[in-house]
Amino acid sequence: MAPTYFSKRNLHFLLHEVFRAEELARYPYFSAHDRETINLALDSATYIADTLMYPYLKDVDRNQPELKNGQVTVHPKIREFLKAMGDAGLIGAGFSFDHGGQQLPEMVSSAITFILMAANNGMMYAGLTSGAAHLITSFGSPALIDSYVPNMLDGTWQGTMALTEPQAGSSLSDVTTSATPLPDGSYKISGQKVFISAGDHDAADNIIHLMLARIDGAPSGTKGISLFVVPKHRPDGQGGFVDNDVQSTGVYHKLGQKGVPAMHLTMGSNDNTIGYLLGEPHQGLRYMFQMMNEARIGVGMTAAAIATAAYYAALQYARERPQSRRLNEKNRLDAPQTPIINHPDVRRMLLFQKSVTEGSLSLLLEAARLYDISEAAEGQEKEDAFLLLDLLMPVAKSFPSEMGVQSVSQSLQTFGGYGFTEDFPVEQLYRDIRITPIYEGTTGIQAQDLLGRKITQKGGKGPQLLFAEMSKTIREASTHDELKPYAQQLGTELKRTQDVVESLMPHALNGDTERYLADATLFLELFGIVVVAWQWLKQSVVAKQAMLTQNPQGDELAFYEGKLHTMKFYFHYEVPKTLGLAVRLKDPEVLTIVTEKELAL
Repeated sequence: MAPTYFSKRNLHFLLHEVFRAEELARYPYFSAHDRETINLALDSATYIADTLMYPYLKDVDRNQPELKNGQVTVHPKIREFLKAMGDAGLIGAGFSFDHGGQQLPEMVSSAITFILMAANNGMMYAGLTSGAAHLITSFGSPALIDSYVPNMLDGTWQGTMALTEPQAGSSLSDVTTSATPLPDGSYKISGQKVFISAGDHDAADNIIHLMLARIDGAPSGTKGISLFVVPKHRPDGQGGFVDNDVQSTGVYHKLGQKGVPAMHLTMGSNDNTIGYLLGEPHQGLRYMFQMMNEARIGVGMTAAAIATAAYYAALQYARERPQSRRLNEKNRLDAPQTPIINHPDVRRMLLFQKSVTEGSLSLLLEAARLYDISEAAEGQEKEDAFLLLDLLMPVAKSFPSEMGVQSVSQSLQTFGGYGFTEDFPVEQLYRDIRITPIYEGTTGIQAQDLLGRKITQKGGKGPQLLFAEMSKTIREASTHDELKPYAQQLGTELKRTQDVVESLMPHALNGDTERYLADATLFLELFGIVVVAWQWLKQSVVAKQAMLTQNPQGDELAFYEGKLHTMKFYFHYEVPKTLGLAVRLKDPEVLTIVTEKELAL
């Protein structure tokens, strides 16, 4: 039986039945698309995933990039993959027709990412190029767009985000890479960048870095950061290219995602690195944050995809692996062994994985839908969609990542000792997913963003919009007797979340930010559990209505019944965790803030 690494049925259920992606065609920007064009794009991605990605999952992992004599070599299939993505128009799927794209909704682009990353997240190249090219089309001059974007979208050139520096880490206010103005309007770039994914490799003819730097004399802190296009090979003015003095100083050998080189780059070693200002001076961080929501959805999707691939590997193994007898038949030694999927604890592990992965995917598609509306709508609808998206973004990035790590751990546990070996893919997936809570802002940074900014901005309008959406789902679920207890439980969780916020708010009002945010990560965890409970209740309403109106049979009936069963598992096993989190968050005892009297560590 061919391995399954994602469920096409579940993806279509979420896209077409729960979120009705084709209805985005009511906005002029997406009017060229319907269910057929959406499914064609998904089918193209699936074909590439099946033929060029999944078959090379282990090979890409075991033949990681190497830096020799200043050149980085990667797995030979990477170039073939990038060409296929470019030929299929999938790198530019969400770009406008004017820029050579397909003008597909972000919801569809995100679903494409999900398929590809479930197949082989070691080929995480195209999404990086798409993000970099999007910045150029958003803020670049026509000359910059014409010079770089076409070759990026056709898979010939790689794009990167070159932000992090050795001394700065996530503190971008401490970026020191410098940019010195030149008479022709370009800039001489000097500095170092680290952990630059796909920062150099031989599967592309050029590497286009979107790089943060400070123009000489710029203000200190984040207000003085500008964004530059810094190619590995720059135009020579005569139709050719010359080396741009971007040196590959080192390649980091990582725990996972080994197919993608993480580079240490040095600019200006020979005083000859040229960069081109993107947009206005000192606006680099603002530009970066404009695309951060898209990037964080991408990280969340990658995590959900990896966890999904691990879940289906564990599910197949549990169905095929016989061991022992049912607990009530332990003494019947003459009876045949039963597949381990019949053991309650194995089923618990599998249901945990299913609830986490499908809940995460639902949340991410919800976020992508809000992104599309915030881009395509007008007036109050646009503003409300952006506020709700902004509130959900820390959860959409962190819940799939943090819970995905736990989910893959349970996948490995399902295999027992075999899971710890290279004979099955879960040991690799366990390594691969661990980076996702770190990418695009660590979980701690997301937590401080949620509690420190998103909960309180604009008088708390974001939470008001979210609670209104949740209340709508509660009302819909309450019309079905089977769902009514879970609707009531979600209502209780909303009240619990509000109580926690109210208990913490005095610290914020008194200006004690350190106390207010001391347990922000625990608040993020609580908030994420509740938000994903909402997503499960939303899915269950749709599944229940389909069962009542469509009279499904066979596999279709089993699919919808599986949705209801998994929702119940999530509410009975995961949602109660908010009780302990709420107790801690409301506890007046503080144990993590450093004081002069006590340094416990």
